[in-house]
Amino acid sequence: MTLAWLVIQLAVCAVLIARAGFVLSRSADRLAVAYGWGRGWVGLALLATVTSLPELASGISAVAFVDAPNLAVGNALGACVINLLFLVVIDALQREQPMYREASATHLLSAGFGVVMLGFVALSLLTGARAPAVLHVGVYSPLLLALYLLALRGVHGHERQAMADAAASLAPVASAPLGQTRRDWRAFGLAALVVLAAGSWLPQVADGLAQALGLSRSFVGTVLMAVVTTLPEMAVTLGALRLGALDMAIGNLLGSNLFNVAILAVDDAFYVRGPLLADASAVHAGTAVTALVMTGLVIIGLVMRPQGRALRVLSWVSVGLVAAYAVNAALVYLSVS
Repeated sequence: MTLAWLVIQLAVCAVLIARAGFVLSRSADRLAVAYGWGRGWVGLALLATVTSLPELASGISAVAFVDAPNLAVGNALGACVINLLFLVVIDALQREQPMYREASATHLLSAGFGVVMLGFVALSLLTGARAPAVLHVGVYSPLLLALYLLALRGVHGHERQAMADAAASLAPVASAPLGQTRRDWRAFGLAALVVLAAGSWLPQVADGLAQALGLSRSFVGTVLMAVVTTLPEMAVTLGALRLGALDMAIGNLLGSNLFNVAILAVDDAFYVRGPLLADASAVHAGTAVTALVMTGLVIIGLVMRPQGRALRVLSWVSVGLVAAYAVNAALVYLSVS
């Protein structure tokens, strides 16, 4: 397969995902209003799950059919780093002030759970074959799934309480007609199918590009495939920003990170040779630590809510996110070269 044909396929996937991403965001925003859901939770639960399905499909395929644990682990952790890097784009698009000035404090919960889950992954990668296991599954897998479900419940409960407190002092909002709600669900479902189909096609294109360019699987999974499979998250995030739903955009990216880490537990179940993280390269521990550092910077931004901008474009938190990503990409490339 020629390089030009691979690039054309990549462009077609990107266009389909971009259009479907806007429809997903618009439908999810209407559903949030109709059901009284918080936008942060909608981004965390609905949008993040749909946009992370390509990572789930590519991860299972990598361990079950290709026998490439480094591709699966690199894709999941690399996607986390890419999602955090995309927060820089959101920050740059907020012209009035840094996004951290307007973002809901609820995102602190998502980011906090992300730190805990990534910490478990980093410890498991560093422990390697010494990590305890049950049959062929590492003990970290059920912990990751439990933490993910706990995060969903915690964020939902926190936003419901916040919305209830706010509603006490505001006039009630009229709910959407039943017919409109059904149309929104249909639009959401169709757009989700497009994202899943195009997103599942992307890893094959990325693998073909890797072979054509002569790159290693660890680097491809962490950098190239991670960028490619996070295109749905980028499209949905930009669609949410077009609607003025900043919390939905941030919730989608942070929620996708939680889902991506939970994907490692699913991949572990399909990897029958032993605990997945025990067979993965130690270089991925650096990516997990980078995601930890970047998530920590986001938490600092949400607490301190910086007002100044570097070069009148980005907050200093975003500058730190870019620097952390650049260092990780360089280390992964040099360690596998």
